[in-house]
Amino acid sequence: SSPSGAGKTTMTRKLLELDPDVVLSISATTRPIRPGEEDGKHYYFVTIPDFQKMVAERDLLEHTKYQGNYYGTPRAPVMAALEGGKDILFDIDVPGVEQLAAFARKDLVSVFILPPSLEEMESRLRTRATDSDEVILKRLANAGNEIAQYDKYDYVLINRHLEDSMYKLRTILGAERMKRTRLLGFDDFVNKLTLK
Repeated sequence: SSPSGAGKTTMTRKLLELDPDVVLSISATTRPIRPGEEDGKHYYFVTIPDFQKMVAERDLLEHTKYQGNYYGTPRAPVMAALEGGKDILFDIDVPGVEQLAAFARKDLVSVFILPPSLEEMESRLRTRATDSDEVILKRLANAGNEIAQYDKYDYVLINRHLEDSMYKLRTILGAERMKRTRLLGFDDFVNKLTLK
């Protein structure tokens, strides 16, 4: 998670390029599809009744309402990827992380990405030129509340330089993968080494 302009999307894309064992979770949303977006690639575009049914049937790992539209993470694709030995990368907000933690805290590794300064964050938002001044100001206003929740995360990265931040992110991922509790089948390996 991060406030807008901290570099989360750039880091997410880079991690997906560098690590074939990481897949991005695709959210379901009720918002209209935008030009250039594909159903099932960028989002799963669903109707409000279908989304409500997914919530009622517990088919979502987390969900929220943002700017009048619903967003949520479908359970089935995540579980299928995990069963296939992949790590799932989520690009979600603080409430989404809290919902995931309630579902699977021991399997969750949370990282909060901070910008080096508010000025740099604003500069990044303006440089990408995808939002109006009004939207940028709204994102900056929301940033304080988002940043204040950094202490709910396992790790915090200050994204000053992309290469350094990616090194740190991949170090976190590597260390978490090596935790004894995550090494499936490792007990059998150790037992074979200790038999005389």
